[in-house]
Amino acid sequence: MQFDVRRLDVYRKVPKDLTEPTFTGAIVSVLSCLFILFLLVSEFFSFIAPEVKSELFVDDPGDVGRISVRINVTLPEAPCQVVGLDIQDDLGRHEVGFVEDVKKMIEFGGKGCRFEAKFNINRVPGNFHVSTHATGHQAVLPVMRHKIHEVSFGDKVIKNKNVNGAFNPLKDIDYTRSDPEFAHDYFLKIVPTIYESLSSVNNTYAYQYTYAHKEYKSQVHGRQVTPAIWFRYDLSAITVKYIEKRPPIYHFITTVCAIVGGTFTVAGIIDSCIFTASNIFKKAELGKLS
Repeated sequence: MQFDVRRLDVYRKVPKDLTEPTFTGAIVSVLSCLFILFLLVSEFFSFIAPEVKSELFVDDPGDVGRISVRINVTLPEAPCQVVGLDIQDDLGRHEVGFVEDVKKMIEFGGKGCRFEAKFNINRVPGNFHVSTHATGHQAVLPVMRHKIHEVSFGDKVIKNKNVNGAFNPLKDIDYTRSDPEFAHDYFLKIVPTIYESLSSVNNTYAYQYTYAHKEYKSQVHGRQVTPAIWFRYDLSAITVKYIEKRPPIYHFITTVCAIVGGTFTVAGIIDSCIFTASNIFKKAELGKLS
């Protein structure tokens, strides 16, 4: 006796003349298709958009021995000719009146200055400060009221909506109404940061930082010391790494099958319940319920 392979078919077909289309079935079918389309589109965009995950480890990103710094600050009551930048660190570096890559723009009718500078610092604790130690000029009692536009570290800043990084947290900090005799200290904790992108072969190395601020009237032996804006920094031993990841293709296929199969199964149950309830209601109207 020859074996019939068709006996293995678990998807037995019902002749068309034995099926009955209904209005509610058509509505459920259309709504199910629209729901499936919505879920499939949402899942597709979720699949192609990479997910950013973060991890922490004790390391140092890259082989860079120095870190670039950008500073942009407005001093409304300090003339440009007396404003300068000093740099110090624990390796013995001490530069007074740093002039390379420094830009000064006169503001407030010559009474104020917008000070911009770009320089490098060693990867050791230190400080840089905006003061009146500019070469060849000195102010009697400068006023260090200020507004910060930028203080950032590293060559690049990670711009990604999925990364809530503090790459320039001092932006728009305003102390233009503080006591004119006050000095200002910003204590910065710099955190090395790596961003590993799916679309780029090379990783992006950047630096975030947190800060604390203190303003005070500096005095030594009862005499007031010339105020300045100090940025004292230290590097964290912890590195933050952001990694772009995309789920595997089989995850997307599994989700698609679950959406289609689950929706049609639930829709079939709903349609069956509506059809059964409709028949019971019709029989009740005709008095044939018993």
